[in-house]
Amino acid sequence: MSSGTRFQKGQSGNPKGRPKQRRPHVSAFDIIIDKTLTVTQGGREREFTIDEALQLQTYQAALKGSKMAIRKVLKMIEKREAALAKRQPATQDPATLEWHYDADNADEAMRILGIIERDPAWGDEHPRDKAATWATQAALSRPGRKTFDKREIDNIRMFTMDCDDLKWPRGRIA
Repeated sequence: MSSGTRFQKGQSGNPKGRPKQRRPHVSAFDIIIDKTLTVTQGGREREFTIDEALQLQTYQAALKGSKMAIRKVLKMIEKREAALAKRQPATQDPATLEWHYDADNADEAMRILGIIERDPAWGDEHPRDKAATWATQAALSRPGRKTFDKREIDNIRMFTMDCDDLKWPRGRIA
């Protein structure tokens, strides 16, 4: 042995190595959360784990209106739903949605709402629809700077029921 050290050069100070860990990898939190409590609920005693008791307390706080408790409960529900979805994948095929567009259905809806009316001048053999005066007036009164030229005014008059009752916006007729 050299004079200033206890061990020879190149020899470990602990020949047996690091001692093995004696306790399992269990945290204090895990030990506490697995304990059980006896709770009297509705006149009956019941065993709860600490985790179950905390969840019950969180539910009760949520019902009393605690925003933090409500958020926690919603997260617990979301976690539970995700776990259930993993265990039981959906067996049904998702519903397919088909859209069928039919001009007659749209016309009928506009007739029910009073936006368009049948033009009596065309008769029942070749029915035609025209916009109700109020609907055209509402469209003309919308804010905007669009000016109407002669051709547009003629078209609006042709497709409106009582076109003589329309009040044209000032400054928007070319």
